[in-house]
Amino acid sequence: MKGLPRDSFQTIVDQYRGDRYKKKFLYWDHLVVMVCAQFSAIGSLRSLERAFNQHENHHYHLCTQKVHRTTLADANDRRDPRIFEEAVKFLMPQARRVIRKDERKELLYLIDSTTISVHGRGSEWATKGKTRSKGLKLHVQFDSRSQVPVRQSITAANVNDETEGRQIQPEGGAIYAFDKGYCNYNWWHSITAAGAHFVTRLKKNAAFQKECDRAIPADAENIVSDTVIRLANKSNRGGHKNKCTEALRRIEVSRPGDDSLVLVTNDLQSSARKIADLYKQRWEIELFFKWIKQHLKIKKFLGESENAIRIQILTALIAYLLVAIVKLTQKLKTTLWAILDELRTGLFLRIQEEQERWRRRRQREAMFNALQPGLFP
Repeated sequence: MKGLPRDSFQTIVDQYRGDRYKKKFLYWDHLVVMVCAQFSAIGSLRSLERAFNQHENHHYHLCTQKVHRTTLADANDRRDPRIFEEAVKFLMPQARRVIRKDERKELLYLIDSTTISVHGRGSEWATKGKTRSKGLKLHVQFDSRSQVPVRQSITAANVNDETEGRQIQPEGGAIYAFDKGYCNYNWWHSITAAGAHFVTRLKKNAAFQKECDRAIPADAENIVSDTVIRLANKSNRGGHKNKCTEALRRIEVSRPGDDSLVLVTNDLQSSARKIADLYKQRWEIELFFKWIKQHLKIKKFLGESENAIRIQILTALIAYLLVAIVKLTQKLKTTLWAILDELRTGLFLRIQEEQERWRRRRQREAMFNALQPGLFP
């Protein structure tokens, strides 16, 4: 929890007046218990209550107290999830700041979303006014270099990816890779206007005018064509004028045993092979979604309400970022899964203090052996 100091978290709580009228089980207690549930992979309130209260002697050092499952259930149903959202925002730059500027290569952002399915009793809210999808959708902007999310939002499952994508403010010099679900020509134009680049897939029914063909190097494997185009649509479905009138590149990439992949980008300088490799890196955000679904608790929930599920998803992101901060600050070469596995085996063990206690014990034994040889084996 050192990655998220209590005073920093309390500043967030005070901004929303979260602890107003609360004498026990404050927001900090709520956060610690939910992060404990994520790290220990506990799937029920009763099990969490027993596991957390078993380590009562450590509660003082965590600045927390015993938890009751009814209190936790009420907190998950009623408390403001925006406080946990702000905690996620606080941790994101902490997980990236360790990377030095001279180590920066290209600033590649991957954008995608995943549906968090909700089923069973009490999930009627998940289908009200929605389509086939049942649950919530987690939208993430992922930094490929540091392997941490830099922006997140949680919406209803039927919210289009393109709607959330337009909320992202492009950063000059960055590269954005996303799927064709984020097809919005005016947003593409804003990326270009900000001095950034994008790589995405072109829809089959996209209307464009061909300007010229670019030469394909002999070593560019799987590149079928590289063409400079301009979009021919003068307006979108909503009747808004299409601002994306600048020259783009249409790159067709062959895939063994599958249909060709048609990419579009506003990068007119990089090679076609590099553009294809950049889009291939989009798979990293799919692996991120797979990781948090497999190793953290966002499949089986501790509550049934939408509010409780939002809080559990946010605490899963907090847990991921805390593990990432441990890896970066301690310069560990192992994987995030290995670090999480070690944390679970000694979740309430203060390793540095145990090592110091062991060192002092060996010193005392050595001193006594010097005075009385053979006293300690």
